[in-house]
Amino acid sequence: MRLPVIFVDNHVLVVEKPAGMLAQEDRTKDDDVLSVAKQWVKVEYEKPGAVYLGLVHRLDRPASGLMVLARTSKAAARLSEQFKNRTVQKTYFALVDGHPVEGDVYEDWLKKWDENVRVVEPKRPGGKLAKLVIQEVFWFGTAALVRIELSTGRAHQIRVQLASRGFPIIGDFRYGSRTRLDGKNLALHAGRLAFEHPTKKERMVFTSELPRAWPPEIREKASQMLRKI
Repeated sequence: MRLPVIFVDNHVLVVEKPAGMLAQEDRTKDDDVLSVAKQWVKVEYEKPGAVYLGLVHRLDRPASGLMVLARTSKAAARLSEQFKNRTVQKTYFALVDGHPVEGDVYEDWLKKWDENVRVVEPKRPGGKLAKLVIQEVFWFGTAALVRIELSTGRAHQIRVQLASRGFPIIGDFRYGSRTRLDGKNLALHAGRLAFEHPTKKERMVFTSELPRAWPPEIREKASQMLRKI
């Protein structure tokens, strides 16, 4: 599976993860971002031995969009610290059933059960605080395109927080959607990623257009939203 490279230097590698690709290898042995990116670096730079890449964050397999990988252990530590301290700005686009309210702040405690994540009572043992902000909403009939700023990075966070309020992401049959996107993936895209370069200390901002599986009019609206940020 092709993995578009957006930016690379001696310290970081920024890629666009296609919907359907794993972030990291699992028992299926299907293509994953980390392995494919390592192979790309090995070929591009003619590396004779093993290639180091640090996975500092993840995207769900059926989601798409921007990911940053670290090319050195020092870069991995510094990027991981940024994610931990919530200084990385992560902007997502989701196409949902229903009409969320622009400006709403979602705060929940989430806990994983088996393969799913659920909203639980505050500070329940094993629960983790999840927070996001609905920055912008544009209606398309009974659906809506939503621009989201993610404050925390919990597993399935956006999917669960939206679904728990009656706004499941289109294509997300696990969390209540009954509307198909392409039959296997969901309408969730990491469209903007901003972080501090781990050695140069410069703010770096990257954007990514929506995949072609999304309807053209929605892709165009998302592009307009991105240009305004």
